[in-house]
Amino acid sequence: MVSLIVFLMTSILPGDIAKQTLGRDASTEAYEIWNKEKGFDKPLVVQYGRWMGGVVTGDLGISLQYEQPVSEILGPAAGKSAQLAIVALILIAPISILGGIAAAMNRGKKVDRILTVGGLSAAVIPEFVWAVVLILVFGVAIRAFPVSAFPDEENPNIFNSIYHLLLPSIALLFVLFGYISRITRAGVIEALDSDYMRTAVLKGLSRKAAVFRHVLRNALLPTIAVIATQVPYLAGGLIAIERVFNYPGFGNILLDAVIARDFPLLQTAVFLTGAVI
Repeated sequence: MVSLIVFLMTSILPGDIAKQTLGRDASTEAYEIWNKEKGFDKPLVVQYGRWMGGVVTGDLGISLQYEQPVSEILGPAAGKSAQLAIVALILIAPISILGGIAAAMNRGKKVDRILTVGGLSAAVIPEFVWAVVLILVFGVAIRAFPVSAFPDEENPNIFNSIYHLLLPSIALLFVLFGYISRITRAGVIEALDSDYMRTAVLKGLSRKAAVFRHVLRNALLPTIAVIATQVPYLAGGLIAIERVFNYPGFGNILLDAVIARDFPLLQTAVFLTGAVI
């Protein structure tokens, strides 16, 4: 069903792909020959069957704009997106968890209100807005970070790559911090009010030691599960982030395919994105 919806949505996009590819000065005969070569002269049912057959067999077709196999384009792009997602998760997970713990340990106090209200307020602002703000402040005004997430080819090392991926990761942090920290806060508060916590304190264990020995272990399990559920959202957020930071990832390729009406590339990219999200 997903594949059919993706195919129909991409097939009914307005405009003539032959004219867009060959130019408006080409002859009608040239348009017809091109459509026949690419298989666009066939009924949609035939085109869909051919495309799904290619998906099953691994033959994803040839990109119209790059004139390369779709798999050779999407494979490296997906790897780039995975790198960004990993760096983002490494940044988001510990900071959000620590924020939730700090809020819970200071329940009802100023620190709790700042972290909770600030996190939820930041989450309502789209990641691409945060990306633009971060670029303007840290990339243009302060010049502490590069405005592009693509590392310099002259200095290809892991630290340079992470350095270029920090701003995009921070943009995603602003969006996800509020939700993850709130779940962590709720779990820690529930653990603090539990019977085993009171028993540990009555046995002479200090509150700090009881928190590290009992509370965190029990409170972080649901938080880890929540972080896992945020991976699809993270994948969706990468599309906008990659575009703003001109990062050659899966999302950027997807948007380029939309603009160029590159059906073989677009249909496969949207299908895979829908499968992940």
